[in-house]
Amino acid sequence: MLRGTSLKRRVVVGLSGGVDSAVTAWLLKQQGHEVIGIFMKNWEDDDDSEYCSSNVDFVDAAAVADVIGIEIEHVNFAANYKDLVFAEFLREYQAGRTPNPDVLCNAEIKFKAFLDHAFALGADKIATGHYARVREVDGQFQLLKGLDPSKDQSYFLHRLNQAQMSKTMFPVGELHKTEVRRIAAEIGLPNAKKKDSTGICFIGERPFREFLNRYIAKEPGPIKDDKGRTLGQHQGLSFYTLGQRQGLGIGGVKARGAELKAIQAQGLRGAGEHEPWFVARKDMANNTLWVVRGHDHPWLLSPTLHADSLSWVSGTAAAPAARAAKTRYRQTDAPCALAYDAVGRLQLNFDTPQWAVTPGQSAVVYEGEICLGGGVICSP
Repeated sequence: MLRGTSLKRRVVVGLSGGVDSAVTAWLLKQQGHEVIGIFMKNWEDDDDSEYCSSNVDFVDAAAVADVIGIEIEHVNFAANYKDLVFAEFLREYQAGRTPNPDVLCNAEIKFKAFLDHAFALGADKIATGHYARVREVDGQFQLLKGLDPSKDQSYFLHRLNQAQMSKTMFPVGELHKTEVRRIAAEIGLPNAKKKDSTGICFIGERPFREFLNRYIAKEPGPIKDDKGRTLGQHQGLSFYTLGQRQGLGIGGVKARGAELKAIQAQGLRGAGEHEPWFVARKDMANNTLWVVRGHDHPWLLSPTLHADSLSWVSGTAAAPAARAAKTRYRQTDAPCALAYDAVGRLQLNFDTPQWAVTPGQSAVVYEGEICLGGGVICSP
């Protein structure tokens, strides 16, 4: 349980309808703060579909507010989201990269548009249900990993700056998820057993290729292996990401009919025939998708990466030194040497080659439990 505080504040909480933000609001109220809930509506296209049910989420958030005994306001940031997050999301996909919308969403919506709205309401602080922590040391605010290693979300928050960190609280970052669920059930929250959202930030869980195809035209082209042999046809490079195994349509030894005969005719049966295919490279200039067989193929392993669009929590670039980094969420911290290349990009040289380093994703740097910041991967 969190320690109480004698300093009572007006805290505006982003209530999503999920259990983490619900328990966040309850914990703050228990500490004696004046708590106000804000439900953010950030997506309006096909909002009544089974994949994006913000109306259901709002009902859940309102029910939580009623149980806790706080006010809740419904705020529409859909225009901000479409202009600042979704437009960039589509630009990155069209360029052949794989963006992380949650990182963008936190930087532009949850800790910018939402924060500004909260302070217009007279807030002293904002709070969200993220599994992370804030620590002040000598007037500097540090972003720390959440105490539950399986739920830590500091990776998604690495673009936060000192001004944002100084105004933000993450109460559940001090807890494990099991404890959050236990508290929710104990106090009778209606969403205590609601499953966690794993879809695109504010857009929901949906068939991704089908969704993306509404905004990006298909441009079919060849799928080739590392020997230059054509295995099939892709639907458009935007629809694939490095390391992808499912949905390639080339089948391997399980290929069907004429497809199997074509593969066999090119001599692709033999060594490693039972290993799955993985996307290894995307050649935008020639509209070619390159695939390799086997999880540990050399094309999938990168000893180094470069990143740009850098953001550092302290406001000062991290000094070259031995660090650790994640190249994707839920990855174990990978030891590396931090440096900068001739054009000022972040360069991470890993002790052990990293798997499927993907342009567009974030490389996030850590010093122990402290998240220092990071950037957008531009090349392995």
